[in-house]
Amino acid sequence: MSKALYNSTVIPVIIGLIAEKYGMTEFEAMECFYTSETAKSLNDPETGLYGQSALYIFSVYIDEVSQKSNKEMSETAPKFV
Repeated sequence: MSKALYNSTVIPVIIGLIAEKYGMTEFEAMECFYTSETAKSLNDPETGLYGQSALYIFSVYIDEVSQKSNKEMSETAPKFV
């Protein structure tokens, strides 16, 4: 399967899953996914994401979002001395 065909079949599924999980439109989900590190890594042969299932890539995306949220929360949390 070519990369273009793979991407055109897997990415819409991922975007649908993101939209459903986070209660957003598919357009918003597409913006979130395409600006993520997961999307950047998808076509990088070094990461091993290419060829993985949509659910696996979606789980990688969820982990990325979760890590970003945790980091943002820890940076804005009040510091007690």
